[in-house]
Amino acid sequence: MTRPPGDRRAGWRVALGNVVFNNDTPAGRAFDLVLIVLIVASIGAVMFDSVRPFRAAYGPALKQVELVLTLLFSLEYGLRLLTARHPWNYARSFFGLVDLLSILPGYLALLVPGAETLLIVRVLRLLRIFRILKLARYLSEASVLTEAIRASAAKITVFLVTVLTMVTIIGALMYLIEGPANGYTSIPTSIYWAIVTLTTVGYGDIAPKTPLGKGLASLAMILGYGILAVPTGIVTVSLARAQGAQDQGARDHGAQSRRPVPRACPRCGLEGHDPDARFCKRCAEELPST
Repeated sequence: MTRPPGDRRAGWRVALGNVVFNNDTPAGRAFDLVLIVLIVASIGAVMFDSVRPFRAAYGPALKQVELVLTLLFSLEYGLRLLTARHPWNYARSFFGLVDLLSILPGYLALLVPGAETLLIVRVLRLLRIFRILKLARYLSEASVLTEAIRASAAKITVFLVTVLTMVTIIGALMYLIEGPANGYTSIPTSIYWAIVTLTTVGYGDIAPKTPLGKGLASLAMILGYGILAVPTGIVTVSLARAQGAQDQGARDHGAQSRRPVPRACPRCGLEGHDPDARFCKRCAEELPST
């Protein structure tokens, strides 16, 4: 991050910004790698704090670690605001918002016990590893998946509405057949059973007892196998189309870049010479430079 034209920041802000924002320098790369280590340590502290034996044995120490890391991340956020050429643009960016959200729960936990669990949002900061390890080019593949999901949104919505209608009908029928005596105490409870059965999860906390109820449950199970394949097929087709469109765009771009430059020969007037051609392919006259 060298000084761009028109940049009025002080020299020390530019130099510090090169470390904070630019990972092409040894200092910037070391800063980002240390940041990744601190993020992983913070996520680990939050996870261990949720385990009762660890919390009982190391609770105060984990709280201290979380507080120290929150202060370090606050300092880092302040440095980014201080050294950014346009601080407001950074604050509104995706990483700027993630950086802010990663420190707010640490201070909120001082007022609301248990709010430190929200510090797990710091896992989003690990997305910086794509930039640090030069993996940003792979993020373009995410656009294909996003486009596929966007193209499938209407079909998936219709599918979900259909499924909700089915589980409502099956749940109501099961409530009518089995009733409260067999655990189907209400229609919402029966709809819950229908969802669990139709998705083949099968918790087993509620099960039909009558032959007719078992028959309806068997039908719901068979329907479940067919229903689960529908959204997979919808997204797969959309994903193939999006990938094909991206590949076709790349081929068109390559063909356009190889398209002959329309330079006319000054002697015979022939056009359509190759970009690197120096002489006319008809009369061998020297071509004008582009």
